[in-house]
Amino acid sequence: MNLSAAPVRLSTSDPDFETRFQARLHWSAETDGAIEQRVADILADVKARGDAAVLEYTARFDALDVTNMAALELSQDELRAALHALPSAQRQALESAARRVRSYHEAQKKACGESWSYRDEDGSLLGQKVTPLDRVGIYVPGGKAAYPSSVLMNAIPAHVAGVSEIIMVVPTPGGAKNPLVLAAACVAGVTRAFTIGGAQAVAALAYGTATVPRVDKITGPGNAYVASAKKRVFGTVGIDMIAGPSEILVLADGSTPPEWVAMDLFSQAEHDELAQSILLCPDAAYIAAVQREIDRLLPTMPRAPIIAKSLNDRGALIQTRSMEEACAISNRIAPEHLEVSSREPQRWEPLLKHAGAIFLGAYTSESLGDYCAGPNHVLPTSGTARFSSPLGVYDFQKRSSLIEVSEAGAQTLGLIAAELAYGEGLQAHARAAEMRLKTVPPMRGGHD
Repeated sequence: MNLSAAPVRLSTSDPDFETRFQARLHWSAETDGAIEQRVADILADVKARGDAAVLEYTARFDALDVTNMAALELSQDELRAALHALPSAQRQALESAARRVRSYHEAQKKACGESWSYRDEDGSLLGQKVTPLDRVGIYVPGGKAAYPSSVLMNAIPAHVAGVSEIIMVVPTPGGAKNPLVLAAACVAGVTRAFTIGGAQAVAALAYGTATVPRVDKITGPGNAYVASAKKRVFGTVGIDMIAGPSEILVLADGSTPPEWVAMDLFSQAEHDELAQSILLCPDAAYIAAVQREIDRLLPTMPRAPIIAKSLNDRGALIQTRSMEEACAISNRIAPEHLEVSSREPQRWEPLLKHAGAIFLGAYTSESLGDYCAGPNHVLPTSGTARFSSPLGVYDFQKRSSLIEVSEAGAQTLGLIAAELAYGEGLQAHARAAEMRLKTVPPMRGGHD
């Protein structure tokens, strides 16, 4: 099979750059109507029939024909056995990655996940109380591929946050259980695990069944059915985000070996035909060198057909006038993964405002972040990094305001609150504040 990958070549100097650039970025998040209807039916059925519906859909979609939910739950003994049975090198890699992910999220908790309070000049206490969610569900994709890294990235920050119950669901089509996924669940502190997937798993977590406990929030990636189900149950439970196709943007000054950059573009393109890989660089000769490496390396890749389609349909090699302009375009794209592949990455980092994760320097390949660097690999996609953040400890916590007004404070705040409440025509609000005053004034009339 003769495959070729030719990402579109653009230059910011071209008069039609803006039109062609926008066309390449466009991706519709609209879900197929048939999928939406099917998901709605599954959610309603699981909500109504619970375990019976979950068993029926698991038999239909995953070819697991079992008579009770106990057969779909993984025991802690089975998770530990999977960890102990791993080859030594694989176990060491898994445990090393878990340690780094845990260390990062523990530092994150200290930075932003602690309660605080202070007293003002009147002695009133004001603050914030941070508490963990009680129970969360993590969805781990299964089927065509297994993702132990997703187990670590979802379960460990929940565990660090102090969540007391972490419920994992993972599809196992035909009953094939991936030992590395089970071992990762053991290492990451998963409380209970079920071999169910798809919209029915999301429904079971959101509504609860006789066997699967209802959770407060669902995190983790999945296919179109899972994404649609998460959207539909939001409000009943919290969700992390709705993930689009994977993305990488490499901002290069031409100093990194071009084969490294070509492979970094491949690293996201191999995920999915809809994934997007973009190079921004002011050096035309370097862009040409990267294209030559794409041509040379593509035939060596096991997932070459997927890579080729992704690069041909959604990839781009863009020549900019300068690195400063490249940074400005990167901010417009707000990519999921942003590599700053330059001699002076620290020079450009202050100019970069919007990205899920920023990888600084030629030696910082995006793949290290996917597995073991420490920061979370669950990142905002499709430009949502403009207003969204990576999954973290804060996603598994909630904040409550603390207010304790002193008697002296009530004299000052009561007058302010009453004045504003009367202005809004809410006399009970005003009167509640005035009753705490040492001299209670007569109640005023309302305002239209």
